[in-house]
Amino acid sequence: GALPAERGAYLIYTSGSTGKPKSVVVDHPAIVNRLEWMQDRFGLRPGERVLHKTPIGFDVSVWELFWPLICGATIVMATPGAHREPVAIAETLARQRITTAHFVPSLLRAFLAETSDALPDLRRILCSGEALTAPLRDGVAARFPHVRLHNLYGPTETTVGVAISEPMEIGEPVSLGGPIEGVALMVLDSRLRPVPVG
Repeated sequence: GALPAERGAYLIYTSGSTGKPKSVVVDHPAIVNRLEWMQDRFGLRPGERVLHKTPIGFDVSVWELFWPLICGATIVMATPGAHREPVAIAETLARQRITTAHFVPSLLRAFLAETSDALPDLRRILCSGEALTAPLRDGVAARFPHVRLHNLYGPTETTVGVAISEPMEIGEPVSLGGPIEGVALMVLDSRLRPVPVG
């Protein structure tokens, strides 16, 4: 039978923004919402290839694994440890004809600096885990004009992410963007009260 909605889908450990390790239980509706939103937003299709390179202990690995499975796309497993090796990632992206990959900004910066592959099959880069800077965004746009770069934000406690900014033009500021479907974003003061717009 169906699992009750309040049942946890998985438990993951994070230090999040506090720096203190803690466990987070993510429930089924939260991760299903995230995966369905990703599919609605990006339209991953059978025949596309998603690189799974994030170690399984990190929340991004959840969507790298399950998103392709819900729509018939292919998961390509990177060699263990490759998530720290820009040249190995570039070789995998090219050889395996990857269409979707995730990068934290610091790895994306190293990837651009240490590799030169054109990667014609790559269609989208999802970026999260650190602040995306305008120079890095501009570097991706210059190197890969055929790739759409999406900036995602959200702590593990909010099921991988809660906000997205669409591909931005060179010269525009980088922002967190707006909420994903099924999520509301609020700005709170130091006493956790909503602050007025502006």
